[in-house]
Amino acid sequence: MAITMSDSAAQRVQTFLTNRGKGVGLRLGVRTSGCSGMAYVLEFVDELFDEDTVFEDKGVKVIVDAKSLVYLDGTELDFVKEGLNEGFKFNNPNISSECGCGESLTSSLLS
Repeated sequence: MAITMSDSAAQRVQTFLTNRGKGVGLRLGVRTSGCSGMAYVLEFVDELFDEDTVFEDKGVKVIVDAKSLVYLDGTELDFVKEGLNEGFKFNNPNISSECGCGESLTSSLLS
């Protein structure tokens, strides 16, 4: 089981954490929502919970709760700039489809 980050994503998260002045790392999760059934959740983590799994890649900790891990295993978090737009992109091998915004997904694990 693993969650990885591209160089650009790791640099962006590290910059956010440094500017924020605190934080253990970045939480990556999923919740029921979005136009495809589930939506990604990204948030800063100040405190770890017992049920959290912590991955470290390129010096950044990525924290995933147990319920989300089954949907996110193998995901690479990337940070991309396309024209005037920039944001995080999820390269998730577990999805069967996603909406045009790239923020919600349907997992093959739900079928």
